[in-house]
Amino acid sequence: MEAKQIIAARVAQEFKNGDFVNLGIGLPTLAVDYISKDIHINLHSENGFAGVWDKATEETLDKDVVDAGGTNVVLQKGGIFFDSVTSFEIIRGGHLDMTVLGALEVDEEGNLANWKIPGKLLPGMGGAMDLVNGAKKVIISMVHTARGNPKILKKCTLPLTGKSVVDMIITEMGVFEFINNKLHLTELSKGVSLEEIKALTPASYIVALKD
Repeated sequence: MEAKQIIAARVAQEFKNGDFVNLGIGLPTLAVDYISKDIHINLHSENGFAGVWDKATEETLDKDVVDAGGTNVVLQKGGIFFDSVTSFEIIRGGHLDMTVLGALEVDEEGNLANWKIPGKLLPGMGGAMDLVNGAKKVIISMVHTARGNPKILKKCTLPLTGKSVVDMIITEMGVFEFINNKLHLTELSKGVSLEEIKALTPASYIVALKD
């Protein structure tokens, strides 16, 4: 499996029956492909629909139905559409069990930077600022490094999306969790060593691998 597939498959393991889950732009939306058939959840897309969906095929394509990342999808039976006001009332009202977001940087204090690189054009922060404050659990799904540069840092260098908002980080190398406001390494991916993680993770963390 490629890095993004490893991450998406591990993210899907966090879903429990009855969860209401927001999937952010990009890598997080890949988790849809790995949801167990035994798990029944509802997904939320901040651009205005909820339920469960599949990627569209040539036969099912409706160009007006896209997820938050712009991918054409097909909403399954029971799904609903709503306006942006309702969508953000759901987010800000604390009705989401979790949100899964990508990131440019995360640091050892749980700070998140995922919306802006100075000097580069961008459409805006989107719903990320609301999601990290409204969802009950914030999971970051991202590759461990960007062009060889670590992304789990002692201190974020980019403009923040939120301060001390991250609960879990899932990369292709392992899983980190914030426990009592401290960063813990709780899982290693298959074939990854503690030494490899240490070499690519400037942040301070506690090794607390689960059985």
